[in-house]
Amino acid sequence: MSRRGAAADSSGPPAPVKRLTSRARSSAPPGVGFYGYFRNREALLTEMLDTWERAVTEEAIKRVEEGGGDARTRLERLFALVASSAPTTSMSIELAIREWARRDKDLARRVRRVDNRRTAYLRSLFASFCADDTEVEVRCLVASSLRIGNYLIPADHAGHTRAEVMEAAKKWLLG
Repeated sequence: MSRRGAAADSSGPPAPVKRLTSRARSSAPPGVGFYGYFRNREALLTEMLDTWERAVTEEAIKRVEEGGGDARTRLERLFALVASSAPTTSMSIELAIREWARRDKDLARRVRRVDNRRTAYLRSLFASFCADDTEVEVRCLVASSLRIGNYLIPADHAGHTRAEVMEAAKKWLLG
């Protein structure tokens, strides 16, 4: 089994987080918490997850809302923000946290809370131009699924690039 595979089978955070906390523990002087700030590994992980949760919900929503505009304009802005490779909104972090949440019930509740907050925001935007509640929910699920599926499904697109397909999906979502 590969190192990555072994890390996926073990409990707790992903291997890179384990290595970071191990390094922090070994480099801290005796009697000093992680980086002189965190009292223990759990406090470090909690702060990391709190930062991620704020960044991908309330801070992202605030950035989108600050630009103003109608719902479609704000959705365009949201899609651009999500597609950016900002450290806290990167897909690699998102996927690592989701993988970790498969083995940690508390983290799974946090991920559900994040997903529910994101969906509530999407719902508020889609509902402004979709009269049917079911259509609003479908668009919310498709938008969320595209974000994650774009990284997990490497399929070819018969005569189209991935960028073309993603742009067509965005146009459908905004239509």
